Order: sequence, then structure tokens, then C-alpha cells
Amino acid sequence: MTKTLPGLALWLGLALAAGWIGSRFMPGEWYASLAKPAWNPPNAVFAPVWTVLYLFMGVAAWLVWRKAGFSGATVPLALFLLQLVLNSLWSYLFFGLQQPMLAFFEIVVLWIAILATTLGFWKVTPAAGVLLVPYLCWVAFAAALNLQLWRLNA
Repeated sequence: MTKTLPGLALWLGLALAAGWIGSRFMPGEWYASLAKPAWNPPNAVFAPVWTVLYLFMGVAAWLVWRKAGFSGATVPLALFLLQLVLNSLWSYLFFGLQQPMLAFFEIVVLWIAILATTLGFWKVTPAAGVLLVPYLCWVAFAAALNLQLWRLNA
């Protein structure tokens, strides 16, 4: 078990790094000025939810890596890294560039990448796939919210 602790730290670090990169693009005044649907969560909800999701992502990737290694899970782990990049990119598009339309199309691609990652992880070890299900659901919700924000403020 002690041999795998550095691996766990690596995968958690990668997932949390994606969150940190995304957090460089804060909502700010522009977001505060947008018309929002009644079902828009309070701002205070986002940080704790995302923190838990990034922790789940890191543990899921670690479980896959621990069971199959890079050579045995090349595609699922590559998909995992791709979706981390897409995850960070969404914050840049939405908050950084203030482009809800571009962010919406990107989050659809992100959701597909998360689904593919979830299915790939599930095949290696079902527990890893289960850990990504809340993330998949949250990003589906975020996509619906993104779409509504785009529509309300176009």
C-alpha cells in the first residue's frame, strides 16, 4: 500500500491542479450582472461541490492506474487527462472570455469526454466508474445552467 501512496498523491494533484487552473477565472462582476434562472445555485455551493468532485476524480484515476497501470489503461487514463484539460478550459471560456455560447459547446464536449472516461474506468474497475458518476451528473447540470445563462443573456 505504501508504494501506491505517491501514485494517489499524483492523481489527486493532477485533478486538483485542473480545479486550481479553472479557479483562476473567477465569476466577478460580469457574472453577477447576468440574468439567472431561479434554479441557479448560490455561489457558495460551487467551491465545495467542485472540491469533492476533484477528489473523486483523483481517487478514480488512481484506482484505475493502481489496477492496470499506464500500459493496461492507456485509453481511459488519456481520456481522463483530456477531460481535465477540457474542465479547466470551460472556466476560461465562460468566465475569462465571457463567452457563454462557446462555453456551452465546449461543456458538451467535456460531458462526452467524462462519459467516455467513466465507461473506460468502469471496465477497469467499477468503483472508479462509480466515483465519476456524480461528476458526470454535475456537469450535465452545469451544461443546462450554461445553456440557460446563454439564452437569458444573449
